[in-house]
Amino acid sequence: MVFDEFLKHYAAIPVGLYVINFIFIFAVIFFERKSSSAALAWIMVLAFIPIVGFVFYLLLNQNLSRMKINRLYDDEYDAFERLLNDQIDDLDGGTAVLENPAAEAKKDLLKLNQVYGGSVYTDGNEVELITDGSVLFDRMLEDISRAKRSINVEYFIIKNDVIGKKLIKALTDKASQGVKVKLLIDTQGSRMIGNRATREFREAGGKVGYFFPPRLYKFGLKVGLNLNYRNHRKIVVIDDEIAYTGGYNIGKEYCNLVPRFGHWRDSHIRVRGEAVKELQGRFILDWRFTTKEKMVIPTEIDRSNKPGTKGVQIVSCGPEAPHQEIKRAYMKMITSAKKYVYIQSPYFVPDRSIIESCKMAAQSGVDVRVMIPCKPDHIFVYWATYSFAGELIKAGCRVFIYDGGFLHAKTVVCDDEVSSVGSCNFDIRSFKLNFETNAFVYDKGFAKTMKAAFLNDMAEGHELTEAEYENRSIWIKFKESISMLLTDIL
Repeated sequence: MVFDEFLKHYAAIPVGLYVINFIFIFAVIFFERKSSSAALAWIMVLAFIPIVGFVFYLLLNQNLSRMKINRLYDDEYDAFERLLNDQIDDLDGGTAVLENPAAEAKKDLLKLNQVYGGSVYTDGNEVELITDGSVLFDRMLEDISRAKRSINVEYFIIKNDVIGKKLIKALTDKASQGVKVKLLIDTQGSRMIGNRATREFREAGGKVGYFFPPRLYKFGLKVGLNLNYRNHRKIVVIDDEIAYTGGYNIGKEYCNLVPRFGHWRDSHIRVRGEAVKELQGRFILDWRFTTKEKMVIPTEIDRSNKPGTKGVQIVSCGPEAPHQEIKRAYMKMITSAKKYVYIQSPYFVPDRSIIESCKMAAQSGVDVRVMIPCKPDHIFVYWATYSFAGELIKAGCRVFIYDGGFLHAKTVVCDDEVSSVGSCNFDIRSFKLNFETNAFVYDKGFAKTMKAAFLNDMAEGHELTEAEYENRSIWIKFKESISMLLTDIL
């Protein structure tokens, strides 16, 4: 009798869930503007794991196109548009003064980043490449200790470990000295940095912003409803004079203190000059969206402040707009390369446009090399990466496995002229879902430094040959096949 009553009241629940599940399948097919492969991947998930897939769909498939994340104030917009349009007109009219010869040689990429990426070109910058996490952390703490006016910090991951605590302590010390310090972190990536971890920092006058703040809490951990959209940027701006950006996060593994990963190989840059203002503007837009504080983006640039000779464009992308600005710039670098293009990425799971760009370059006689890690930190992503590597090898590209630890760098360098360093991986997540920022550096000397770093990494690894790839085990082939089915939603 009790069981009959249970069935009477609760039997309709799974039926209702299945009905809702198929409504979502219908929505994926007819209403969501997705690529066919992404739509099919979601349909497969919803059909084969209906209840779990339904939850994943709610958490991972929100539309951000109507969110005003990059909104400029009217005077900021007018000043920015005037500067950008003047640069484009000068480039089109042949009156642009490009002080760095590499910028002149790659002005087609420069214009693409202006027109499609909305990126102002800056000249006279000093750019230093840093490829060791402990060196980067020490340099950053040293610069922070000398700050007089302001420190703005934006990170995807800050761990609540000895390294993360050391950074927060340094920021707390500066806030207590009257320096204006702002800390912006991603809710998911830095989920262990909550009110307790930042209490002394806030009491000292520091401000904290959580990008996509959580709406649910469980067991004391943050669980955000915008789980699939992550602020993957890494930006530090000190006194409007020094900036850092690149691939490193803050934590023990990034300083080579976690044996499981070994040496953490990444790339970051330290910048001085006009490009600092562009990184500052990116931080302010993210801070305003997150905290609603009305910070003002500086519209005047001190053209006399030229500590170096390098040209730089700061290019950002995110899911709030249909453009994929950094991906388009990557494609341009690959397809316009004349001699070589070297790529490093821990997650190489791109769409067909990137794959075909690499194939076309290699088949045109360009030396195309792609370097990936020897070990995974995301299993499905790694085996999808391995599958794409095999496809590139067959088309004439060369693929290298970095055996010296974990490769996390997101870099491109071509023709001893232009380089890209930033947070954007060669995968669909970075191109479409994450908020990313890369620096495109126009300079022969810097490009040669990037090339040398790539060649040094080759000495720490081995080339994946076609014979080795073809002889992989059935188990690896199975893992590749499963991972490739999920590439559009990984």
